[in-house]
Amino acid sequence: MDRRYGERHFRVSCECGAFLALLLSYRRYRRIVLSPIALTAAPSHKRLFILLSVTLVSGFNQGLVLPLLAILLDQRGVSSDVNGINSMALYIGTFSTMFFIEKPIRTLGYKKGIIFGILLAAVGTSLFPFLTSLGVWFILRIIVGIGDSALHYCTQLWIVSSSPAETRGRYISLYGMAYGIGFSLGPTGIHLLTIANWAPFCLNAVLFLLVLLFVSSLKTAYPEQAAKQAAVSNRYAATYRLAWFALLPAILYGLMEATMNSNFPLYGLRVGLSKESIALLLPSLGVGSLLLMFPLGMLSDRIGRKPVLISCALFAGLMFLIIPLAGNRVFLLLVLLAFIGGFIGSFFSLGLAYAADLLPRGLLPAANIIASIHFSVGSLLGPGISGFGIQYVSTNSMFIMLGCAFSLFAVIGLLTRGAPPRPEEAASA
Repeated sequence: MDRRYGERHFRVSCECGAFLALLLSYRRYRRIVLSPIALTAAPSHKRLFILLSVTLVSGFNQGLVLPLLAILLDQRGVSSDVNGINSMALYIGTFSTMFFIEKPIRTLGYKKGIIFGILLAAVGTSLFPFLTSLGVWFILRIIVGIGDSALHYCTQLWIVSSSPAETRGRYISLYGMAYGIGFSLGPTGIHLLTIANWAPFCLNAVLFLLVLLFVSSLKTAYPEQAAKQAAVSNRYAATYRLAWFALLPAILYGLMEATMNSNFPLYGLRVGLSKESIALLLPSLGVGSLLLMFPLGMLSDRIGRKPVLISCALFAGLMFLIIPLAGNRVFLLLVLLAFIGGFIGSFFSLGLAYAADLLPRGLLPAANIIASIHFSVGSLLGPGISGFGIQYVSTNSMFIMLGCAFSLFAVIGLLTRGAPPRPEEAASA
C-alpha cells in the first residue's frame, strides 16, 4: 500500500515540476497574446481573462476529482472494476448534457449558463467527503459532469463566436492551454489529504467561489439565433454538410486521450517499463501539448486551420506507428510522446475554430454540441477497442490503431476540397 501511494506521489511531483516549467515559459507568449494589436476586434480583455479563469478552474476540478476519488475508493477497499464503473458517471453527465443544453443557453445566455455550471460542479464536488455511499457518489459524479459540460459549452462558444477569423486560432488555443494547465495542476491537490479528506474538496470550492465572483461582473450575452424557420434536425444536418471535416478532430482527440490515459500503463508494463517510468511518461503528452498549442493556433491564423490539422495528424500518425519500435527506451518514448502531444493537443480546439470559419454564427451552438458528442464517442470507444487489441491481437495494436486513425484523417483532408470560409460577420459583443 505504501509503495503504491509513494508511486502516486512520485507521479504528482513529476507533473508539478513539468508544469511549473511550462507556466514560466508561457510568460513569453503573454506579450504576444495580450498586445494591443492582438486585442483589436477581439473578445474584451476582461471577459477573455474571466472565461480563461473559469476554464482553468474547471480543468483543475476534473484533474483533481478523478484521481482523488479513485484513491479514496481504493482506501475503502473498493475493487478496481467497480471503481472504474463509478468513474464513468462523470462522462455520462458530460455526454447527456449535450442533448438538452442548446435551447436553455439560447434563452438564458452565456453568463447564466456558466453560473449554473459553476454551482452544479462546486456543490456536487463539495458533497463527496460528507456522503460515502457508492450510489450517491455515482449521482454526484453525474451532477459534476453536467456542470463541467455546461461550463465548457458556454466558454468555448462565447470565445469562438466573439473572435474574428484572423485571431480565432490563438484565442481558442488559449482556451485549450488554460484547461490543460488546470487539469495538469489538479492532482497536486491530492497532497491536502495529509490534512484531512475534506481539504482538497475545500480548495476546489474556494476556487469555484472566486471565479463565480468574476463571472458575476460580466455583461449578459446570447448565442446568435439561427433562422427561426429552420428545424432542429435541419440545423444539425446543415452543420454536418458544411463542416463535417472540422468536426472529425473531436472524435480523434477523444479516442487518443481516453486510450492513452486508460491503456498506456498496461502497454508500458507489458514492454518492461517500470511504474516510475510510466508515471514520468504520461505527463509528457500534456507538456508537449501546452508548448505547441498556442504557436499552432497562431500558425492556423496565418495559413488556415485545415493545413495545420492535416500536417499535425500526419506527423502524429507517423510517430504513433514508430512508438512500438522504441520498445522500453524511456528517453525515446518521452520525446515521441511529447511531440505527439504537441501536434494533436490542440486538435479539438482547432477543429472548433475551423468549424467557426466555415459556419454562420447561428450554427455555432449546433457545431459545439456535435463536437462534444464526437469527443464523448471517441472517449467511450478508445479504451474498449485498444484494450481488446492489447489482450487478443498485439501489445502494439493500440498505437497501430491510433496511427492509422490519424493518418486516415490526413489522407481524407488531402483528398477533399475545403469549403471557402464564410464572410466574417460583425462580432457579437
